[in-house]
Amino acid sequence: MLTEILALFPNSYEQSRIRFLQSFDLIKMYWSNARRYRYPLSNFDELSIDWIQADAIERTEKVLIFTTGEHGIEGYVGSAMLQRFIEIYLSRFNPVDTGLLLVHSINPWGMQTKRRTNPNNVDLNRNFVADENSLDPSFNPSYTELDKILNLKEPVQSYGTANVKFLIDLAGHLKIESWEQLRATWLLGQYRHPQGIHFGGNCIQEETQVLKGLYRQAFKGYRQILHLDMHTGYGPRYQMSLVNSVHEDCPSDEWMRKFDYPLVVAANPEEFYTISGDMIDYVYALRDRNFSGKRLYATSFEFGTFGEKIIDRLRTLRALVFENQMYWNGSVSARTRARIKGEFEELFYPSEAKWRAKAIADADQAFEGILRAEGFFYGT
Repeated sequence: MLTEILALFPNSYEQSRIRFLQSFDLIKMYWSNARRYRYPLSNFDELSIDWIQADAIERTEKVLIFTTGEHGIEGYVGSAMLQRFIEIYLSRFNPVDTGLLLVHSINPWGMQTKRRTNPNNVDLNRNFVADENSLDPSFNPSYTELDKILNLKEPVQSYGTANVKFLIDLAGHLKIESWEQLRATWLLGQYRHPQGIHFGGNCIQEETQVLKGLYRQAFKGYRQILHLDMHTGYGPRYQMSLVNSVHEDCPSDEWMRKFDYPLVVAANPEEFYTISGDMIDYVYALRDRNFSGKRLYATSFEFGTFGEKIIDRLRTLRALVFENQMYWNGSVSARTRARIKGEFEELFYPSEAKWRAKAIADADQAFEGILRAEGFFYGT
């Protein structure tokens, strides 16, 4: 059983993509009208956003949207969850009135290179805004004060030296504002520092445009939309969180009861953190602006990795800062590069078998609760 679970986690973008494309034959057994689509990235023809679309055969009542890899490296865990969904839950749907939109790796460049961002260093989950006027460089001015700490313009020295400097600089800033204020600032997103972490871009990215088109198409075709998006990195290490949009009116404890799931939070400062340009928020805003009356539930599966203690959050920030600094400026030694790369990968794609098994167990519990409560299983 454990061997089968661990086999769900791919080793490369290419392996993950091939497996996803091969799943088409299984999907077509249930939806004879299923189609595969490919959007090759500009300047990277070998990399593509791939999706399988299977419309309801008779009555287009509800559609499940499943997305992975918005933050490229997070696509490895996302791939495992998508494969699990296809293998275990697909056969319980009713193709007569239910459609599918399964998206493999929104950010294929990031997945292949094991970075969070796209080729333009854009964090796509800070890029889902209504229009380019919202990509305002003056937004989140407090981030500029952090730029000299978060986005160093020099090669990474030895890991120990870099770590000491990072902690000293951070301690100096914490005399100005609290840890919670600092955390809220760097997580919110910014549109001024193109080589910085959580850069939301200075234009709408092509990956964002593709997904926006798919969401609009889904709303046009169906009266009920369920959207499950896969992420890693934040929250308790051995407990996946369901992260709801701030635009979702129902409180978190009600969703926990409804889904029989132990951890549901809203993307606000009290329960999780706030994001500008969030994809799930965009889906709700699209519904409210253009498709009022449609039934929508959209959420992110957030698989925690390092944990929630202050020391864990410091480690998370350090991993992001060092990886970004090394990408732009290099490092002084192969040993330093390997350590930074290893910690960054552990932040978003933990290697521990226990973690991976628990992640699948949490996903199973959430799939079962959500799909049943939302009426996606045949006969519910």
